[in-house]
Amino acid sequence: MLALKFGNRLELAGLFAGMLHDALMNAPSLEVPQRLIATPLGPQRLVERGFNQALEIAKPLSRKAGLVLDTKLVLRQRETQAQALLHPDERRKNIRGAFGIRPEAIDRLRGLHVGIVDDVITTGETLNELAATLKRFGAARVTNLVFARTVQK
Repeated sequence: MLALKFGNRLELAGLFAGMLHDALMNAPSLEVPQRLIATPLGPQRLVERGFNQALEIAKPLSRKAGLVLDTKLVLRQRETQAQALLHPDERRKNIRGAFGIRPEAIDRLRGLHVGIVDDVITTGETLNELAATLKRFGAARVTNLVFARTVQK
């Protein structure tokens, strides 16, 4: 994951997407979402990195799973500090209110089961905030589809 995220190894996104797809399709108790989104980066972070690693994983995952990837549903309303640089207690405050739903997208969100694609989960604060935002604007259900988990010490 570090090679993709910080080493510009974009070809790894397809591998990660394939593994996520296999896990999604082989989990009998998991309902497949109706639509996928990728955790959005803020504009500054996107310029710094040059790509959104979650989106790069979501693109091939959506193709393999035959699901719509909605890149115009959510947005990062404000820049936040990198969660990885913060103490776990500071992460919730850092990410609170960071996401929004585009006004023109609210109608297509209502009642949907949305899958959030992300690269890594550590404390879950980012995914929790994004899921809460989606539900507040009408998503019926949210499922997180994350490639890797950071082990907390």
